[in-house]
Amino acid sequence: MGTLEAKELTFSYEDTPILDNLSVTVPEGKITVFIGGNGCGKSTLLRSMARILRPQQGTVLLDGAGISQLKTKEVAKKMSILPQGPSAPEGLTVEQLVRQGRYPHQGWLKQWSPQDEEMVQEALTATSMQDLGGQPVDALSGGQRQRAWIAMTLAQGSDTLLLDEPTTYLDMAHQVDVLDLLFELNETEGRTIVMVLHDMNMACRYAHHLVAMQDRDVYAEGRPEDIMTESLVQHVFQMNCHVAADPLFGTPMVIPHGKGRNANGTVSAVRAE
Repeated sequence: MGTLEAKELTFSYEDTPILDNLSVTVPEGKITVFIGGNGCGKSTLLRSMARILRPQQGTVLLDGAGISQLKTKEVAKKMSILPQGPSAPEGLTVEQLVRQGRYPHQGWLKQWSPQDEEMVQEALTATSMQDLGGQPVDALSGGQRQRAWIAMTLAQGSDTLLLDEPTTYLDMAHQVDVLDLLFELNETEGRTIVMVLHDMNMACRYAHHLVAMQDRDVYAEGRPEDIMTESLVQHVFQMNCHVAADPLFGTPMVIPHGKGRNANGTVSAVRAE
């Protein structure tokens, strides 16, 4: 199992500061979710931790070593990244895509092996994509495509998975399907999973560790049950709400204030006191 932490990260896009001296440690073997308003830097933080972006200051440590100093294949063996809205070349099949996940394990002296093939088939099975291996990725539904990409990251064999908004553009059924899959991978294989989500209630339901970002830094972090409060939602999202217990799972459930239709069909507005 690998450790992943960001220390004093500072990052700007041209003259716009995005991260400001931010530090965070990802718990091993748990699901960590970054939440926050648009433009708060959660995707930038994830990409910096994945070495897609290079911060102006600070460092990301993977197993205690500066990630910028490690070789690309060495990083890929320990950590896999699924960016937002990935796209595959036209006509590429699911199995061909998943096989790409074994690239970090190939070299001049090590070609495709029975172990590589076993990892590909295990990844297809884990994501319930074994019967779609011959299908073109671009012919799949949104949920199936996301499963295919997750299968590719699993084929890498890395202990840590980073996913940038894995449920974007998916309907509710496919969102739950993808998040259930990630939850099962964590439960059965102990993989460390880090992801960015927009839906606070889904984040609370699936995360062991929640990181709420605001003003280019971490506003609060911890168990959803410990930190998801009406005050946090107001500060981080500038939204008044009521926080109740999810009737199915008991995790925090955010109910936003605002206009809505009553049971009798009339329109009402709930306002903060």
